[in-house]
Amino acid sequence: MGLHHLMEGPEDAPVLVFSNSLGTTLEMWREQAPALRERFRLLRYDHRGHGGSPVPPGPYTIEDLGRDVMALLERLGVERFSFCGLSIGGMVGMWLASEAPERIDRLVLCCTSARFNPDAYESRARTVRQHGVTKVADAVLERWFTPAFRESRPEVVEWAGQMLRDTPPEGYAGCCEAISAADLPGTLGGIRAPTLVIAGAEDSAAPPVRSEFICASVPDARLIVLSPAAHLANVEQPEPVTRAILDHLPSEEGQ
Repeated sequence: MGLHHLMEGPEDAPVLVFSNSLGTTLEMWREQAPALRERFRLLRYDHRGHGGSPVPPGPYTIEDLGRDVMALLERLGVERFSFCGLSIGGMVGMWLASEAPERIDRLVLCCTSARFNPDAYESRARTVRQHGVTKVADAVLERWFTPAFRESRPEVVEWAGQMLRDTPPEGYAGCCEAISAADLPGTLGGIRAPTLVIAGAEDSAAPPVRSEFICASVPDARLIVLSPAAHLANVEQPEPVTRAILDHLPSEEGQ
């Protein structure tokens, strides 16, 4: 699975991998990238079924998505890395950190959950396969951003909405099924990487209580709750999210 990706920053810097939410591309991290690629070898990629990556037939699993990342890292010759994922990207991060703990330096989990409502995502997969992503776009955008942000920053909402609507229906549905089938609570206690959990106070898709559960289950994890922020907290609160990531990650390997 040759994932579409972008690697930037000093070649000798520690590697940081960014993983996107359902229905977005690597561009969702555009506000974080400039500061982070100064200190890190920054790797952004598109999940299978999203952006410029291939669109195999679904359903997918979180293990599929995690193994896609591992295969990409193998091709790039990356042995150790830190990982920051939002929503389904955070689920991939939890899987990687439990399956390959020796590879992960530090972990950032944003606006995610160890388990989502399976019926809701199965239903959404069926809807998108039948009617396309546009059918669910308005409801998704309402979960992505607070009402005040949608009103004050319509150009950002339009940019995000375009990413969402451009997502191939089969890719979106396949990743919905990956979320539906994922059951990660039992893996959290095995995560050894220093972990930062970031939640949006107004996130209805992954409410802060989900982040509190992760934080309580992962040894020594820390939690930051941002407000106002809904599901795409890194877009709605770019500076605080960037600062939190920078504060959590060492600038040199081995720290």
